[in-house]
Amino acid sequence: MKIKRRCAWAETNALFIPYHDREWGVPVHEDRLLFEMLNLEGAQAGLSWLTILKKRAHYQKVFDHFKARKIAAYGAAKRAALLKDAGIVRNRLKIHAVIENAKAFLAVQREYGSFDRYIWGFVDGKPLAKKAAAACSERMSKELKRRGFRFVGPTICYAFMQAVGLLNDHAPRCFRAPKKIVRNP
Repeated sequence: MKIKRRCAWAETNALFIPYHDREWGVPVHEDRLLFEMLNLEGAQAGLSWLTILKKRAHYQKVFDHFKARKIAAYGAAKRAALLKDAGIVRNRLKIHAVIENAKAFLAVQREYGSFDRYIWGFVDGKPLAKKAAAACSERMSKELKRRGFRFVGPTICYAFMQAVGLLNDHAPRCFRAPKKIVRNP
């Protein structure tokens, strides 16, 4: 039996393996999942991805499966309840960011027809090579912030790009690495 080679980080915890093998770096074109991942990457700021991955199912539950229309309508009572929920990162700014991001996300959908069309426009619809990704994450961060998104600094945008396949950052020997070289802009 042939052993799958993975990115080294995926082998550090059993929870990482299914995430790496099924999700990380796979091009995502579904708006709801793009919204979820952008917000989960923001929740990770200052923490480990493992912390967020362990809480992901609960995040999905309490944030209405990241349905932006529902989240954009959250009022004071829902915000207070979220701040008391130990199943998520109870950081007022991060919780507020998800709600504000929902509003900005809906505005992008109205303007572009989909968030997918907007976010993939940063890479001309094709995953970037690693050496082009840092500049792209800087541009993405500035543009998202200009549109009212929060917790979308360049590092968060870079991690988001990795997670949703805007950048295929798998190690060269990983079974998920691209078989051919991805383009540079």
